[in-house]
Amino acid sequence: MTSIAPARVDLPLDTAAVEPVPTPPKGRRGLVITLVLIVVALFWISPLVLLVITAVRPLADFIGNGPLSWPDQLTWKNFSDAWDIGNFATTYKNSAILAAIKVPLGVLVSAMLGFALAKLRMRFRRTVMFSVFLGLTIPIYITIVPVFIMMRSLGATDSIFGLIGPYLAFGIPFEVLVLQSFFRQIPDEIIEAAKVDGAGDWRVFFTMILPLSVPALVTVAILDAVATWNEFLFALILLNSDAHKTIPVGLLNFQGQFANNNTGLAAGILIAVVPILIAYTLLQRWIVGGLTAGSLKG
Repeated sequence: MTSIAPARVDLPLDTAAVEPVPTPPKGRRGLVITLVLIVVALFWISPLVLLVITAVRPLADFIGNGPLSWPDQLTWKNFSDAWDIGNFATTYKNSAILAAIKVPLGVLVSAMLGFALAKLRMRFRRTVMFSVFLGLTIPIYITIVPVFIMMRSLGATDSIFGLIGPYLAFGIPFEVLVLQSFFRQIPDEIIEAAKVDGAGDWRVFFTMILPLSVPALVTVAILDAVATWNEFLFALILLNSDAHKTIPVGLLNFQGQFANNNTGLAAGILIAVVPILIAYTLLQRWIVGGLTAGSLKG
């Protein structure tokens, strides 16, 4: 017995009931997003623009026309005066020496600890990891007195080398957090293959892990250098003489001489932040890439 399929009846389609919802053209939507981003960027960069304009205008023009006006004339004398008042010849040298020693040392120690926590089988690994990351929760302000007493007992006050210890203690936890997250993304098969060929942990670390981790290493090095360059509190407490002061402490020299000289003070601030601005401008691709690389699964 054969079944007879029901006849198919084609009903007229009511096109009015299924009209698609109109969407804005892609070109117009992209233009709106671009304009919003331009406004946000201008708002974000406006303090820096105001700082530059203030630094290159005479003080009489600043007082007479107001801080938000366009200068009638430009001058570079503010920078020469600020260089002498801020003693930048000495503070630049001290900050550069401190960063040149502390940053590579901190990145190396953090990389070794991050590799051990991410790839090596070690006892009490979770305890060590918890202890390191606990350092991220300790405010620097509550450690000022203990650190000062400890440094004074060691005879390490009023020395830029005495700052290396506290800087390492507060910089390593964040660097380990970033690096061990990046190291976890490196396949274990690569390390196991190297160990089968006779490579030890040290050789694996220096010949394989470090070359594969250049983006993350550059990222933490840049962030550490910026933090070291800008650190103020420990340098203020531990350094006394002008010969050993770093740039942030040297800016305090403007407190008396430049109390009413806003243009000179702006020039001094601009001199202090120029290396940071250059570093962020040239290396922002490394910073973003290194911070996001460890968050991707691969």
